[in-house]
Amino acid sequence: MKITVASGKGGTGKTTFAVNLAYALAAGGEKVRLLDCDVEEPNDHLFVNPRFTETVSVEVRKPVVIPEQCNGCGKCSEACNYNAIAVIKGKVLIFNELCHSCGVCSYVCPEGALREQPYSIGTVEADLDGCGEIKQPFPFVHGLLKIGEALAPAVVRRVKDYVDPEAVNIIDASPGTSCPVVEAVRGSDVAVLVTEPTPFGLNDLKLAVNLALKIGVPTGIVVNRSDGNDEIIQEYADGVGVPILGRIPFKREYAEAYSRGELLAVEFPELKESLLAMFGRVSGLIGGAVPPVQEEDPVRVEPAATTRAAKTEVAECREIAVISGKGGTGKTTVVSSLAQLSKNKVLADNDVDAADLHLLLSPSTIEAHDFIGGKTYKIDSARCSGCGQCAESCHFEAIFPAAPPDDPSGESYRIDELACEGCGLCLYVCPVDAIDAQENITGRWFVSETKYGPMAHARLGIAEENSGKLVTRVRKRAAELSREQGFERILTDGPPGTGCPVIASVSGVDLILIVTEPTISGVHDMQRVLQLSAHFGVPALVIINKEDLNADQARKIRRMAEEAGSRVIGAIPFDHNVNAALMEGKTIVEHGKGPAYEAVLALWDTLRIEAFKENA
Repeated sequence: MKITVASGKGGTGKTTFAVNLAYALAAGGEKVRLLDCDVEEPNDHLFVNPRFTETVSVEVRKPVVIPEQCNGCGKCSEACNYNAIAVIKGKVLIFNELCHSCGVCSYVCPEGALREQPYSIGTVEADLDGCGEIKQPFPFVHGLLKIGEALAPAVVRRVKDYVDPEAVNIIDASPGTSCPVVEAVRGSDVAVLVTEPTPFGLNDLKLAVNLALKIGVPTGIVVNRSDGNDEIIQEYADGVGVPILGRIPFKREYAEAYSRGELLAVEFPELKESLLAMFGRVSGLIGGAVPPVQEEDPVRVEPAATTRAAKTEVAECREIAVISGKGGTGKTTVVSSLAQLSKNKVLADNDVDAADLHLLLSPSTIEAHDFIGGKTYKIDSARCSGCGQCAESCHFEAIFPAAPPDDPSGESYRIDELACEGCGLCLYVCPVDAIDAQENITGRWFVSETKYGPMAHARLGIAEENSGKLVTRVRKRAAELSREQGFERILTDGPPGTGCPVIASVSGVDLILIVTEPTISGVHDMQRVLQLSAHFGVPALVIINKEDLNADQARKIRRMAEEAGSRVIGAIPFDHNVNAALMEGKTIVEHGKGPAYEAVLALWDTLRIEAFKENA
């Protein structure tokens, strides 16, 4: 059995559910294997304390230039669908952070001047002897993508190589709906989607449900931090035909135990029994019918309500990216409040596969555009000779022998659209011209007016690739708006993780604000984001959300920030008023109550001087 635990939104309790379910099942004698496929920010190991006995490098093939053989013709650059190669004055430049290791450039080079060589993008670590002093210790495997690398799906595939067909395999996926999540969910028997009963949770749950349904996996929902008022989730679940498998109560003691790295199923026996009951319902979904994919909520485009200001020269436009590493730390909550307090700025929501900022800013959309993120490829079975060269050449294991009804004869091949990265190598290697290509609309991008200024944002299509390209499009439009309307700053809400969309969000910005929380996972992920900021040479400052949740972890955050050449510039306490504000669709500042509100005002006083260079 393969159960993938996922969530559209980060920080909903996905890891909490996965590790505690593994423990509960193993403690009862079930044969279990826990696979952490959140390779950008793996956290499961912090709770199960494995002793790794096996480490494997994950390698892809990346091109290197042989200068003496290159004639500067530029065919490699023309063929690359990822803009990872440029030819300037006859010299080939390869941008490794954009390269997808597809092999097209080396194939089309007429001089053989590009050679593919193994390149490590991450590691897989395994404790196959078993974690936990329990009746049935369970093997644990996780992957770790190197900082600055974008090819998370390749590491996910290697983690899934450790699936045990005789065990209950619990796969912890990354948040969102883009390619790493697709790779984690593919081939699963059941997808369990963990959400929370807030407008954010519902918005991102809809995306995650559509992803699982598009892949064709039976799906159920677990509501975390349930306070008994989760009608919005129940109504949606009933409407889409996806069952709620269970609920985990909203208790501060659960959050405090989590912050210390403790297993809730050990500390709170009642939760262990609840998890076992949920597993029974999960098992009942296997082989069941999969509801149809739901239509996305439409975006209404309205005429601009205000006249845009005339173009004004701005001496300097500062771009500040707010990121978190770990999802659910309160990044969007902080950005929305800063949006209200900051003047003379453009907003950009770069979290394109699970955008939430619009839920608090109530934008009026004035522009909507399709985004062509690449190409799709399809094999015509009538023209295919069945030679298999396309399948042998594909670097992404995306081409397979066709089967009825695609090809009744069974002699041709087909392309799995969910596994395909859109590189086009198959088009070049096919000897009978049996492959067709067409432009692929992978999402939409928008410009909206909010009461706090203009905003560029986007929506990546379900299970689509090239989220990094869409982020770049959003940033480009935000920069255009700042020039057109004379704004001095751009404030962006970035995605979680450290992979492709985050790289696209932070490269070239003036400052990174890291929102973290004083938990064992928050500290772990903050460290990786600090490494990312150093990798790109961008200064970073740190904000601690829910600071009083764990004083020891908060002190550790301050120490780690200083050691990395950064520092903490603000701290926000744990405050139920924040959840109340979100339920009302308001920013913390707009809600205007509680200690978190006072802390945000104090944060702004510091931030406007240090980050936005305003006078005291």
